[in-house]
Amino acid sequence: MQTGRPYPIGPQVDARGANFALFSAHAEKVELCLFDDHGRRELERIALPENTDGVWHGYLPGAYAGLLYGYRVYGPYAPLEGHRFNPNKLLIDPYARELVGSFHIGDLHFGYRVGGPRGDLALDRRDNARVMPKCRLVDDSFSWGDDRRLRRPLSDTVIYEMHISGFTRSRPDIPEHLRGTVAALRSQAVIDHFRRLGVTAVEFLPVHAWVDDRHLVERNLRNYWGYNSIGFFAPDPRYLNGSSHAEFKHTIAALHAAGIEVILDVVYNHTAEGNELGPTLCFRGIDNASYYWLSPDSPRHCLDFTGCGNSLRLSHPRVLQMVIDSLRYWVEVMHVDGFRFDLASTLARGPQGFENNAPFFDVIAQDPVLAQVKLIAEPWDLGEGGYRVGGFPPGWSEWNDRYRDTMRRYWRGDGGIIGEVARRLAASADIYNHDQRRPSASINFITAHDGFTLQDLVSYNEKHNEANGENNKDGNNDNNSWNCGAEGPTGDESVIRLRQQQRRNLLATLLLSQGVPMLLAGDEVGNSQGGNNNVYCQDNETGWIDWSGRNVPGQDLTEFVARLIALRRGCGLAHEHFLQGKIRNPTGRKDIAWYRADGQEMTEPDWHFPDARLLAFAIDGTPAPALILLNAHFETLMTTVPSAEGITRWRIEIDTTEPTGTRKGTLTPGARFELPARALLMMLGETGPDTASER
Repeated sequence: MQTGRPYPIGPQVDARGANFALFSAHAEKVELCLFDDHGRRELERIALPENTDGVWHGYLPGAYAGLLYGYRVYGPYAPLEGHRFNPNKLLIDPYARELVGSFHIGDLHFGYRVGGPRGDLALDRRDNARVMPKCRLVDDSFSWGDDRRLRRPLSDTVIYEMHISGFTRSRPDIPEHLRGTVAALRSQAVIDHFRRLGVTAVEFLPVHAWVDDRHLVERNLRNYWGYNSIGFFAPDPRYLNGSSHAEFKHTIAALHAAGIEVILDVVYNHTAEGNELGPTLCFRGIDNASYYWLSPDSPRHCLDFTGCGNSLRLSHPRVLQMVIDSLRYWVEVMHVDGFRFDLASTLARGPQGFENNAPFFDVIAQDPVLAQVKLIAEPWDLGEGGYRVGGFPPGWSEWNDRYRDTMRRYWRGDGGIIGEVARRLAASADIYNHDQRRPSASINFITAHDGFTLQDLVSYNEKHNEANGENNKDGNNDNNSWNCGAEGPTGDESVIRLRQQQRRNLLATLLLSQGVPMLLAGDEVGNSQGGNNNVYCQDNETGWIDWSGRNVPGQDLTEFVARLIALRRGCGLAHEHFLQGKIRNPTGRKDIAWYRADGQEMTEPDWHFPDARLLAFAIDGTPAPALILLNAHFETLMTTVPSAEGITRWRIEIDTTEPTGTRKGTLTPGARFELPARALLMMLGETGPDTASER
């Protein structure tokens, strides 16, 4: 072992050997442990010979891509002081590119004697190397050909949120041996589905290596979603059909070739090691006091802003460096196009709480690579002051839960909220129109992985999470859902038709709103989770997408969604700047105008009618304006067609009362017509001689 170099941190393979560098500010010694090709036998332990500014490093001549290794880190086991070093526990490298083996969290993985009389104060001296996954050195070289980032503007983006495994497990048109892996996503059937829908980006639930929680394994369940990361550079082995992370590169290249960007859902707010009573797998044994937020009054205990037991301390420069290095790795080496940050408020926490000018924001803003990718925040965590919707800096987009809740309430039939609905339809300027932010700051969604699917949203009043083994206490109780008259599956045709119409209403609202729409995979084919709104532990038919609704009239809305996306894009309905109700040149029309049932523009008192459920507005687009009418009332309403400068007729494009969601016909300005109950109509303006109108 030669001295090597402290930078870059992590393993670096070259033609002669490999450099190893590991940060630990409080360690007294670090050993590199080498294993046989199967990872079963520890061959040698070699001390890293040098420490430079807290980075332990060494160069091993003859090391090669494929070599299996891990670390043992020596230092004080002093939980009362925040230190939990235990060289009896093999640790994975935080910078490992590949992991070999699976985590089975048993007593051997805990740094203290589980069940002992002194709790976590007593050191466990049993060795866990035999049952611990191993790190593998990799050669990152890959022939990308002409692949490059697509750089699609956010204003032209439609996101499709999906679970890699759940999306493919039950699809009959995917080879069985590929189902559940990332390789399945480059099959022609999947690519064709994305292109048929018209989505421009897929957002993968976490792909970083994760650990199944012990309490789930004991109930014969697993952490299906993967929000329990332990390796921020390594793809989880369960997603690989073979053993190489290059499978992700092949799939990303195939998606790019189809015009589809890749966004990763990343979990840097906590790790799989849990609270102070959790296992010692990586960070806890490397330098617990540096990597985690600990209680200043009792360093024995973790601070938990995430609800997951611990919180990663990005206010420490080396921890922040690791996160930035991980992000850059996935952009530069793996070619992803952006990130969605889980519980992102935690990443900007300092000693006094959430910081608008946190180092995390500043580092990304000046980074020549990361400043150019899509950055999406889940803008909250569970700590004090953690709800920060609208509080992220320019360059960031945010999941807009106020959009979700408002649109669910509106189509459920709640009255008196049309002002709120209008603000959400127009990209929530009341939340985001500051600091030069744009409508694309609002990521609009009706459903996401966390909660009801669209089919369940219109089929259940209550959650049904009994299968999770927590007495139906987990998951959100406030879903703003409506079962349309029957709880769960029903043979009542009138209820079934209403549910299908409500699905069309919600999808049309989402895709015709300003901001960036995000669809949940499977909603287009009526996927149901049986009323379970928290399938994080259901790696089975409950959590997997049920594709049986494909090609079933009324149930399969793929063509309807595709039509909406095509209209959104082709008619220039998604504006890059906030709409202000001002006249645009040269059309002479307002960029957005709101109308009453009599076809006249809204006045201030009209917004405050307590039972209002009708909303009509026109958006000036290219080459013509669009007129959208929404009626969430249970009754048909008599309505007058509004007028717009230069428009002689309105051509009907979307009618959610139709099973296909589309209808032919025209309406003339000033005409009176009946707007059906619980319906949305979208029309495009036309100029020229008037023709006979019809409804």
